[in-house]
Amino acid sequence: MEFTVDTPLGQIAAARPTSIAVFERLRLDYCCGGRQSLAEACRHAGLAGEGVLEEILAAPAAALPGDQEGVDWTELSLVEFIDHIVATHHAYLHENLGPLVELAEKVARVHGERHGELAEVRDVFAKFAGDIGPHLRKEELILFPSIARIEDRTAPFPIWQPIAVMEAEHDEAGRDLARLRELTSGYAVPEDACSSYRRLLEQLAEIERDTLTHVHKENNILFPRALAAIDS
Repeated sequence: MEFTVDTPLGQIAAARPTSIAVFERLRLDYCCGGRQSLAEACRHAGLAGEGVLEEILAAPAAALPGDQEGVDWTELSLVEFIDHIVATHHAYLHENLGPLVELAEKVARVHGERHGELAEVRDVFAKFAGDIGPHLRKEELILFPSIARIEDRTAPFPIWQPIAVMEAEHDEAGRDLARLRELTSGYAVPEDACSSYRRLLEQLAEIERDTLTHVHKENNILFPRALAAIDS
């Protein structure tokens, strides 16, 4: 695929995963904001689009960080791709959300007097966790089974409606994560942080990384593939 500054960020990230490291370093939203062109995103960020494009094209093609090297998600069946998302990203969130809500509460209680931002960190993450749990279940019980049935031509109802809902919820999750990053100054560890405080910041940063990859795979790869399969 040939890219220009007019190519949407999501398409670039899907076709050339090494671009994700560039987007993340420059804070260009390739997930929830994946429909905006590279030029538009760079303009809002005060960056030169052509220069960013040159950097992306200079990097060799590679798999997404943390994924099996050489995986091309467009070559998997929709069912195989869904299974990967559920086993990798949904399972990670199901396992870690509850304990991290409790850890955020503990750290805010112990360190909140010296670090007033921790009360909002606790509240924003509790909201994120409270929203994302039902979101995952709706995907697992409603949307994903419907997408899986596209391949045998038995999808029970138009999937664009639940996809639109899921994308809107992704946007909300992205806003929560952006606020957490802002409150913690990019998950910077204060000098007086105890081990629990450090673990909280490390795990919040990991939740952000995993969720960005998760949303990218759904918004920019799975959902467009599913919609294209219906039209084919």
